[in-house]
Amino acid sequence: MTAKDNRPDRSGPAGAKGPDELRRQMAEARGESGSTGVEPSGGTGAQERARARAADLRDKAGAMSVQLRSSAAQAGHAVQDRAARAGQAVQDRAAQAGHAAEQSAPRPVRPVVRSGMRHPGLVLAAGAAAGAVVAVEVRRWRHRAR
Repeated sequence: MTAKDNRPDRSGPAGAKGPDELRRQMAEARGESGSTGVEPSGGTGAQERARARAADLRDKAGAMSVQLRSSAAQAGHAVQDRAARAGQAVQDRAAQAGHAAEQSAPRPVRPVVRSGMRHPGLVLAAGAAAGAVVAVEVRRWRHRAR
């Protein structure tokens, strides 16, 4: 506990690493506070056992949720890593194809190829425009043939 605000010191580990660790931390906290979680109420033994059982089930549920969150996080990281590797492989192949196109192009055309590699959006737009012109001319030619 810090002296300034009577809150627990949070400079230690951020949380439990698993269900067993969580149970150990909860038992330790109960020991420090002098409470078992079940207050003596003067009730019947069955009520006390039911309260103790309920407290135990709450502990188990908390431990299970920690475990589920941990396994979900691990699965998410695995998928993210796999996607990153696939993206890197695609980038590598694209770079290889670009270099091959640059090397196989005649010398006077190489600056144009380099420019296209630096600005792929412009190449895409020019290709779409050329495709549109070809489509219009094909339609005109077919229309005249009738």
